Amino acid sequence: MKLSFFGAAGEVTGSCFLLEHENTKILVDCGIFQCPRFCDIRSREPFPFDPRSISALFISHAHIDHTGRIPKLVKEGFKGKIYSTYPTKGLAELMLKDSVGVLSKEAAREKEEVIYSDEDVEKAMGFWEGKNYREEIKIGPFIVTQHDAGHILGSAMTMVSFRGEKGEEKKILFTGDLGNPTNPLLNGIENISSPDYLVTESTYGDREHENIKEKKLKLERVIEKSVLQGGVLMIPAFSLERTQELLWEISDMLKNKQIPAVPIYLDSPLAIHATEIYQKYYSYLNKAYIDKESFSFFKIPSLHFSLTTDESKKINDVHPPKIIIAGSGMSTGGRILHHERRYLSDSKSTILFIGYQAPGSLGRRILDGADVVRIFGEDVAVRCRKEVIHGYSAHPDENVLFEFIRERSDRLKKVFTVHGEPKASLAMVQKIRDYLGIDATAPKYGDTIDL
Repeated sequence: MKLSFFGAAGEVTGSCFLLEHENTKILVDCGIFQCPRFCDIRSREPFPFDPRSISALFISHAHIDHTGRIPKLVKEGFKGKIYSTYPTKGLAELMLKDSVGVLSKEAAREKEEVIYSDEDVEKAMGFWEGKNYREEIKIGPFIVTQHDAGHILGSAMTMVSFRGEKGEEKKILFTGDLGNPTNPLLNGIENISSPDYLVTESTYGDREHENIKEKKLKLERVIEKSVLQGGVLMIPAFSLERTQELLWEISDMLKNKQIPAVPIYLDSPLAIHATEIYQKYYSYLNKAYIDKESFSFFKIPSLHFSLTTDESKKINDVHPPKIIIAGSGMSTGGRILHHERRYLSDSKSTILFIGYQAPGSLGRRILDGADVVRIFGEDVAVRCRKEVIHGYSAHPDENVLFEFIRERSDRLKKVFTVHGEPKASLAMVQKIRDYLGIDATAPKYGDTIDL
């Protein structure tokens, strides 16, 4: 069997892995590359395989770096089946339709043809089937099951079983993105059997997060200080998971009167619609924390939803202090840019980063200490306070990730670390080799391995 890495290898985004066995080919994920212009170009390039030869595509979760090239795959000839959990299918459709608008603006700016259209998204959804966790799917010599990854609603690890040359059963597990166990909304990473081969994310393979008490206390203090200074708290938030977890935490603080009742604005149509899907698939959430009778993101005191452009503009008329949660999470687009242009230069205001900031993104430049950034063609001074809470990341930290691998070390023959910057991926490789004595490597784009 051959395993090829065509994305998220030596980098965080562009997830795409190809398995070939007995003339059957399946893909795990087909994501877009996310970074400045270089990644836009890479996302446009032809696939390094024939899309028509792929029998099936399995999607780990709805984030665009795992789904964003699916319509392109279909446009270029894929006619197989697409499988994921039901919530992932619903969220992915929402994300892909939103991405058409973003990609269209970029294409118009660069005077290029858009990668795919709404029609391509609709066609892709026609190939898509929702499945339950642990439901077996047979594709040629492969038997595939998906298991709860605890990353976002409906996220899944993909276990692929096949027969070796001597007829023995072998298993390879693709973790997709694993979850942070401090998230109160989700059930966490499902306990599953050990595979022979592991393709694991390593986004935070070299650092630790705050624990559940520390991250909540940090958030409480950031909000309190922002209110005391009379400024605006800007939170560039990813529409899936980070936003919903933030809303849940802030709601709990308001109920317990831990923070002042300041106006809170969710200024992201995508996040609002994603939150509706979270409500719809309540059964996938953590029952230990959430009571169905009282569960609703839409009953939070002082929370306002800004769906339309006019509603977004009216936020400017509200005097500080106020909290604005808006996409995109890395400040690469979306409505957060308008608020950053307005408030980054205000020393009373605060920008809070709660997720990974890719190299080259505006969020990363601000976080790394840029004095001036360019937004909508204007130079904007960065004078506001900067805060970071890693504990709200939807990814596990170094310790959780290593423990996940250690618990399955009895059978593991080889580990591949992906979905990480080289520093993080290589740090986890070294730790696996040193402490577990297991062969581990951080593959590069285009690498093919015989298993």
